[in-house]
Amino acid sequence: MRVLNRQKYYFIAIGGVGMSGLAKYLLENGCEVSGSDVCDGKYVQKVKKLGANVHIGHSADNVPQDCVVIASTAIRQDNPEMIRAKELGLPIYHRSDLLAEISREGKFFLGYSGTHGKTTTSGLSSYVMEKAGLKPSYVVGGIIPELDTNAHCQDGKYFAAELDESDGTIVKYVPNVVVINNLEADHLDFYKNGLQSILETFESFISKMPDDGVVLVNYDCEASKGLHGHKTMTFGLSDGADYQAKNIEYTSDYTSFDVYFKNELLIDLKIILKGRHNVYNALSVLASLHQAGVDLEVVKPHFATFTGMGRRFQKIGVANGAVIYDDYAHHPTEIKAALSSALSFKDKHIIAVFQPHRYTRLKNLWNEFLTAFDGVDKVIVTDVYAASEDKIEGVNSKVFCEDLNKKGVNCEYISGDMKSVANVMFPDLNEKDVVIGLGAGTVTALGKELIALDKELTNVAG
Repeated sequence: MRVLNRQKYYFIAIGGVGMSGLAKYLLENGCEVSGSDVCDGKYVQKVKKLGANVHIGHSADNVPQDCVVIASTAIRQDNPEMIRAKELGLPIYHRSDLLAEISREGKFFLGYSGTHGKTTTSGLSSYVMEKAGLKPSYVVGGIIPELDTNAHCQDGKYFAAELDESDGTIVKYVPNVVVINNLEADHLDFYKNGLQSILETFESFISKMPDDGVVLVNYDCEASKGLHGHKTMTFGLSDGADYQAKNIEYTSDYTSFDVYFKNELLIDLKIILKGRHNVYNALSVLASLHQAGVDLEVVKPHFATFTGMGRRFQKIGVANGAVIYDDYAHHPTEIKAALSSALSFKDKHIIAVFQPHRYTRLKNLWNEFLTAFDGVDKVIVTDVYAASEDKIEGVNSKVFCEDLNKKGVNCEYISGDMKSVANVMFPDLNEKDVVIGLGAGTVTALGKELIALDKELTNVAG
């Protein structure tokens, strides 16, 4: 499959952040794109504005007779559009095949991977290069707020992309420089032997790197640090890392630090992102751009203007006096990182609203989730977002909430959709509260529902 030789594409579930980014990239390449999704949404609207023909609902009648079909792991074989595509004998590719093909179009390929941080690092890299006028091409797993997009095709030298490891398809990519932010057990529905399976997949991935390729691994993460290969370099906060952040200063408005390369001062950096984890994120991006030959002085000023990716500790607004944030965190480590940012608010009452994502993840990381909410004043647990999974007996939000309470965590289980959750929460909120929604599912709508209630109350009062 050559991207520019095939002119007609059909995306099953085009409204996902990853799928819509690929669709946008093809549309900007002059390809004809159509697709479907179960519901309308912002990503559907973005590709429609670029000319995509999008059907709401999956139907065999939607599928053109002369196209390449793109699907993700989430699309089951009994999907009517998948069945129709097979009946027509159409070429069917996984979205990773398309991304891999795009990455081979002749640009210098920068990949960002790992259990956590890959969306932020790929977005930050794309953002600073864009702002520096380097005209990068990119496909990332979230909206870059200042650029209001998740993908762009341009004529610059560099192509940056988020490389997803959740289904093992990362082995299809061959970047010139890749960042492996960290590795730990996740996606255990796919990686049956846990971290060992993940490490084997990454070993296979880096073994295919070109001889002049560079693998940047987190020196402070034992798992990623243990990856083998002559191409490996390290970044971290500890002595011994090839790229090391030193003299870190955290303030209420920014974080600053010096970057040393091989024990020599390379550059000083300032970011406005909160948390220690974002020092790692910025450091890894800086290291990747340095290895790619980018002039660091040109990109340096833009690190200080990057406000973060959509759904990464993103301020949504105010409801009944409480400040509302939204975060994609759905793994215990990610939740701890997000809450470390929330806990920087002094004299505030922190309320974490956790929507477990997938029954398998909740089951396999149950004990880790139980320790993820330390320091929070209250946890609200909503129903599990199944993400197409079947229920698992005994694994549910009510039981999880009960276990949290047994550990001394103030926890409340609220069932129903996000509108129902907001209706229960809203009356008790006040100006001393900071609410942070946590999860990769529909919890992202919580802020909108709370703010709608606030407007409703204001209109009644007026």
